[in-house]
Amino acid sequence: MFSPKDLSECFREWDDLEKDYQHIQDTHRLYKQKLEEVTKLQNSCSSAIARQRKKLKELTLSLKGCKENSPTSNLSPEEMESIAGMQESIKDKTNVFFEMEAFLPKKNGLYLTLVLGNVNVTLLNKQAKFAYKDEYEKFKLILTVILFVFSFTCRFLFSYRVLDALFNFLLVWYYCTLTIRESILISNGSRIKGWWVFHHYISTFLSGVMLTWPDGALYQMFRNQFLSYNLYQSFVQFLQYYYQSGCLYRLRALGERHTMDLTVEGFQSWMWRGLTFLLPFLYFGQFWQLYNSMTLFRMSQLPECKEWQVLMCSCSYMVLFMGNLYTTLRVVYQKYVNNADKSKTV
Repeated sequence: MFSPKDLSECFREWDDLEKDYQHIQDTHRLYKQKLEEVTKLQNSCSSAIARQRKKLKELTLSLKGCKENSPTSNLSPEEMESIAGMQESIKDKTNVFFEMEAFLPKKNGLYLTLVLGNVNVTLLNKQAKFAYKDEYEKFKLILTVILFVFSFTCRFLFSYRVLDALFNFLLVWYYCTLTIRESILISNGSRIKGWWVFHHYISTFLSGVMLTWPDGALYQMFRNQFLSYNLYQSFVQFLQYYYQSGCLYRLRALGERHTMDLTVEGFQSWMWRGLTFLLPFLYFGQFWQLYNSMTLFRMSQLPECKEWQVLMCSCSYMVLFMGNLYTTLRVVYQKYVNNADKSKTV
């Protein structure tokens, strides 16, 4: 039984709850109103940017036509200077629009549409973007360590096909997750080069083929080489993470890198700010991919070879080798040319 005093306290608490409930309703009503206003502003801003992009494209074509139709000698210095200024301003506006669109909802690409549907994946504030990017980096680091330990266990401690299958399944899940997260990061303003995204698609396919490769003489012939390669790859990725994250931190502090830039596989132009000790490790890993491809190709020529996985893995390693080597050499060459031009200018 409640005493009268206890009952009166309950009535007071109920009155306080009613007031809080009314306040929550008012706040939620205001929130929905502001949300509708934000949605209208987003649509308006997106439409305005689309119109500006179209007009800038038309203007760029017009300027190009004017320069082609009018020889340079017929243009006055003032006209040439105005054209150059307009072209530079067009580039600046394009970069500004890219930054704006990173905070506006946009349609998902084909891959995200197939995986997630039409869900909006654009994060609307910098804190959320940075938090998601940092989570992506930590995810890569943690999985790299797990894959290193797993591949070491399979290579030197236990030799069971079931354990190998679990390792390959982990690789498939890891690379699939990377492709999804990277697509979301690209939608939020990260400037990931196209090859490194495609590299993860190929790695997903390769891991899936290895997962389906049945146990047998040919599988056992390639098993140790495959696990040793993955052990080395995890080690190099671990080195890359700490070295690249340090470079990115310094360059972001100097304002020379975009805040949503990521550590990715391979050699990037901004990594010249510091030691380039990673290049030998990267080249060794890339030629190991070539060695894997040639080993598998020779295995596919054996009379006892009946598995289609052998040739598919060989082709996948060859694509990875050519893509990684070309991308790395191109970055090194471009940086060399830029440094040569700077030294001539000085």
